[in-house]
Amino acid sequence: VAGSTYGILQLFSSTVVGSWSDVVGRRYSLLTCLLLSTLGYGLLGMSTSIALFVLARIPVGLFKHSLSICRALLSDLVSESERPLVMGHFNAASSVGFILGPVVGGYLTEHEGGFYTSSFTCAAIFLINAGLVWMLPWSEALIHRNHTNSSNSTSKGCRDNNCSKSAHNGSHVTAAETGPGSRAPGKYRGGLRWREVSLLQPAWRQLYSVGSKIHMVASSDMWDLFLVRLLMAIAIMLYYSNFSLAMEERFSLKPKVTGYLISYSSTLGALAGFLVGPVTQLYGNNMPALLLHSTVLTCSLIFLYAAAPSVWQVLLTSTFFAISTTIGRTCITDLELQRGGVQASGTLIGAGQSVTAVGRVVAPLLSGLAQEFSPCGPPSLGVVLALAAVGLLLIRIPKWDGRGMTKAAKL
Repeated sequence: VAGSTYGILQLFSSTVVGSWSDVVGRRYSLLTCLLLSTLGYGLLGMSTSIALFVLARIPVGLFKHSLSICRALLSDLVSESERPLVMGHFNAASSVGFILGPVVGGYLTEHEGGFYTSSFTCAAIFLINAGLVWMLPWSEALIHRNHTNSSNSTSKGCRDNNCSKSAHNGSHVTAAETGPGSRAPGKYRGGLRWREVSLLQPAWRQLYSVGSKIHMVASSDMWDLFLVRLLMAIAIMLYYSNFSLAMEERFSLKPKVTGYLISYSSTLGALAGFLVGPVTQLYGNNMPALLLHSTVLTCSLIFLYAAAPSVWQVLLTSTFFAISTTIGRTCITDLELQRGGVQASGTLIGAGQSVTAVGRVVAPLLSGLAQEFSPCGPPSLGVVLALAAVGLLLIRIPKWDGRGMTKAAKL
């Protein structure tokens, strides 16, 4: 029940919290998410019953979106050409956290009261991060960013009729709020007035702005990118779903050796984040082509894994699979921001996370069904889904807005 509660809340809250960060600003939303996550893990450490345990998962499920807000903040601060490089480095850093986290957590839980120690440790980490966010010079950084980009900022926006204006502290105000043809007050001169970006502005106004942004993204012509993300998310999860069991059944591999193989792949996935920038430059910032090629490579590697006659071929496919999936995730996020506009980056990144969460719900069900036929059933089904994603990209890429897709390549 606790796991289901957390997953369902994450599924529905990701887009809402991301859009809320567009409305009230990155600093306020990030602080709120970190503090409420601190509260959730603190309650988890004090839980003495199942009811309190489930209750503790609610604030974490609703507000544990600090990584998504950080990605949106990075998209505010860097130029479009620098974004893949910075996002790649950020993903590499976060991947290291996901690798070290289970190791530290496993060590702590081995001791008496280890679960509670782990919970309070997580709460302390979130609280320290909140303190760092509070002390960072947000306004100065974003004002500097606005000044350096004022010459070309008016040409940027949501290309699917969800345009918005940049504002102070990383917050945004929609075109509907400023009126057609009007300029945002104080744009590039210190941002909007305090009452327009305050976290304490009327709740109805925040809800209206959040709803408007979500509606504009939902009604935009970006279904193809979100569908590609969903298909590839399910395909990748099917690859990993029964990996340990398949290694044991197919190659009589011991769980310890399988664990080393998974750790090797995870480490490569983290390091691959540093390759995103050079690979993007190699493609001349042609993100659609890079996404297509990385998707084709991922599909081919899943097929080779499903048909692998030896452990060495599995090791080879795992090596390149970690690289291709890391590049693919960065590509699709960058394309979503290109087509939707960085002014709604929180909403777009949150929507992408919600789509991925749907994949996490669907993938175990499909894996269980495919596993009934063969140990190679889940990755074989993943190949089919990846092929569908490749076909969709081949059909849709020529129809995408050429301005948004090739602008960076021409520079």
